[in-house]
Order: sequence, then C-alpha cells, then structure tokens
Amino acid sequence: MKVLLIYCHPRPDSFSAALRDAAIEALTNAGHAVTLRDLYAEGFDPALSKDERGRYYAEDSGRGAVADHIATLQGTDALVLVYPTWWFGLPAMLKGWIDRVWLPGIAFHLAGPGDLQPRLTNIRRLVVVTTYGSPRWLLWLIGWPDWRVFRQGIRPLCAPRCRLDWLALTGMDSCPPERRLRFLAKIKVKLAKI
Repeated sequence: MKVLLIYCHPRPDSFSAALRDAAIEALTNAGHAVTLRDLYAEGFDPALSKDERGRYYAEDSGRGAVADHIATLQGTDALVLVYPTWWFGLPAMLKGWIDRVWLPGIAFHLAGPGDLQPRLTNIRRLVVVTTYGSPRWLLWLIGWPDWRVFRQGIRPLCAPRCRLDWLALTGMDSCPPERRLRFLAKIKVKLAKI
C-alpha cells in the first residue's frame, strides 16, 4: 500500500517526532511504501494567498505552488497524520496544508447546489496519530473538536468510504514516561496492521 505520512511539529526533539519515527518503522516493516512530508522541515507556507483564494473554485486553474503535494495526495492509498493537538485543534501549519492542498477539483467537486462529489476516493485509510495536553474527561466534555472535523467533515466530503483510525494520547503534559512508551508501542502495533 502507498502511504502518505504528513508530519507537523516544529521541533525535531519532540514526542511527535518519536511518534513519526515509530509510524514510519511500523509501516515500512509491514511492507508499505511510505512517503514522508514534514511540513516544517519543508518550510511549507500554510497561508492561502490572495491569488490562491481568488481562483479557489476554478478547478482547472494551475496549482503550481502545491502541485507536488496534490500529486502525492492523489496517488496514495492511506493517509497518516502525525501532529500535536493545540488548543483543541490542528496546528496552523497542518490546517494551512489542508486549506491549500484539499481544493475543489482535488478533494471534492462541486457539481451544483447541494451536489458535492468526493474526489479522494483513492484513500482507503485515514489514520490520525495525535497528542493532547488535556485530560480525556475534558475532551469528552467539549466533544473532541478535531476528531469531529475529520469524522464529520473531511472524511465524508472527500473520502467517504475510507476507514478512520484515531490514535490519541491524552494528558500529555503530565503523563509519565512509561505511558508514553506504551503509546509508542501501541502506534507500532496498530500501524503494522493497516
């Protein structure tokens, strides 16, 4: 299976980097072809420019600045996102990647009022590996906002038949090293099975 792994964290010494490495190891050992896109290392510009927004719905317009990201996304069977959840949502860099790459004509097609057609039907698995500083009870209380974005927004609109796997470590700010190690082991086991 061709796997696109999008990694989003500014620090190379972060726990997210350890999660990225565990994911790559598990996927590679399972025989998958993994393409890593490290948004910070690439210097990806998350800001949607005035010109990009102006031609946002023009499906036949050139997508030059993000064409390589689009080609990789369209050619993948599985998408793995590794990032920390900050302020109950995606890091700005990752949100900007979605804004600039998951475009009309790429992620979906607007055929008319009320007629949106998914275009990323090549994606059969969507895996999110994330950490939360908040405890689990607080996330339940506020309704897991980032999970809802993927479960009720992105997945049904762009790749409705893909399976969504959500692998999350809560209470990251205060969890002991043993719990982090267990989570790393869980990532390896889960990703080895996709």
